[in-house]
Amino acid sequence: MLDANWPDSWRGAFRIELRAEAIGLAWRGWPVLPGTYPAPVRGEDDELSWRSPVPTQENWRELIGTNPHEVATWFTGKTRSLLVATGTVLDAIEVDDDLGRRAAKLLRATGHPAPIVALPNGRWLFLTTVGDRIPAELAADASIQWHGTDSWIPLPPTPFQHGVVHWRVKPEVWGWQLPEAAAVHEVLVRALAGERASLLVESSAA
Repeated sequence: MLDANWPDSWRGAFRIELRAEAIGLAWRGWPVLPGTYPAPVRGEDDELSWRSPVPTQENWRELIGTNPHEVATWFTGKTRSLLVATGTVLDAIEVDDDLGRRAAKLLRATGHPAPIVALPNGRWLFLTTVGDRIPAELAADASIQWHGTDSWIPLPPTPFQHGVVHWRVKPEVWGWQLPEAAAVHEVLVRALAGERASLLVESSAA
C-alpha cells in the first residue's frame, strides 16, 4: 500500500495534511465526509490491493453540513480518506483520461478552467454546481459517471494504491466559485464528439 513503508513521522504528517484539507473545505461550506483508508488486503499475486474509499458511517447523509469543528474531530488521531458528498453543494462528472484531457484543453481555450481532480487510476473529476440532469450524450456513455445526489468523491490528498488524489486545476483558479454545471457539460459533450470523430478517422485510415 502507498504508505506501507513510510516512517511513522511521514504517516503522521500525512494525517495532519488530510485533516487540514478537510477543515479548510468544511469552512468553505463543502460537505466533507470521513472516508475509509487503505488497509492491506491480499489480492491477486499476493499483492496489496486498494478498495475505493467509502464513507466510514452508514448514516453519512445525516452528516452533510456538519460544522468544521465537528469535522476536525473526525480526522483527529485517525487516518481517514477525505470525501465530499455530491448533490447539495457540488456535483462531479467522472471521465477517463482521454476524454479528460480533451475537455481540459477545451476549457482552457475558453479561459475558464473548471476545478479538476485527478485520480491515480487515470480517472478525472470535473467539479461543477449542482445539476438536475446530464446531457443524454454523457449519460449514454458507460465510461462516464455523474456524481450527484447520494454519491461522493475523493479529494486530495486521499491515497490510492499507486499514488494520491491530486488537483489538476485547483478551486482557487475560480476563486472557489464552482462553474455552472450546464457549461461544463456542454464542453464535455464537445470533447466526447471530438473523441469519437478522431476514432472514426483513425479507423478509416487503418
